[in-house]
Amino acid sequence: MNPGPFDPTFEELPERLAVFPLSGVLLLPRGRLPLNIFEPRYLEMIRDALASPLRLVGMIQPKADERSGAGVILGEPDLSRVGCAGRIVSFAETGDGRYLIELRGVARFGIRQEPPRDRPYRSVIAEWSPYRGDFAEQPQFIDRERVMAALKPFFAQQGIKPDWRGIEGLTDDRLVITMAMLAPFAAAEKQALLEAADTHERAEILIGLMEMAVRATAGPPSQLN
Repeated sequence: MNPGPFDPTFEELPERLAVFPLSGVLLLPRGRLPLNIFEPRYLEMIRDALASPLRLVGMIQPKADERSGAGVILGEPDLSRVGCAGRIVSFAETGDGRYLIELRGVARFGIRQEPPRDRPYRSVIAEWSPYRGDFAEQPQFIDRERVMAALKPFFAQQGIKPDWRGIEGLTDDRLVITMAMLAPFAAAEKQALLEAADTHERAEILIGLMEMAVRATAGPPSQLN
């Protein structure tokens, strides 16, 4: 899969990256994520990102309920070890002081360190090299029948009435990205999907999570006398 025509090359990725810690929200390379920005420090982060040539923001999950240990800055929780950088591809202002933006996932990143803060928002020194493949991942085989077979009872359990025609028209890559980003999984499950090595592995994790969710609400099997 080739990057978008306006996406940076691997060599253009910045050393320092502003990050938006948000639990339970997943951005994947080549995925699209709409965001409603209203907190003052993140309004400033978006203004700074828009003023830069690459317009990048790092989406990352905070570690749940951690308030101590190495890496805590100003009493805020530690960050997960991997996030995903997104480029601002659309931007609108609202009359009540919010920004409505959409990010397109560019590449994942690790964290070398979190430097002293010189802006209201957090930033990290990003480690990009393990995720160079995000720029050139080729279409991979997934067991599409298993994905679809897991989706139907999962959506029924969640009370979701999807556009099946639209879903069936997605490419394998787009199907996995879309379902992984939209499905209402827990934060740790979202992180596992993000850290999957490739589309094939992500599809297998996605199937497993959906099947476990359905089994968890099915109750014990009936006993025949």
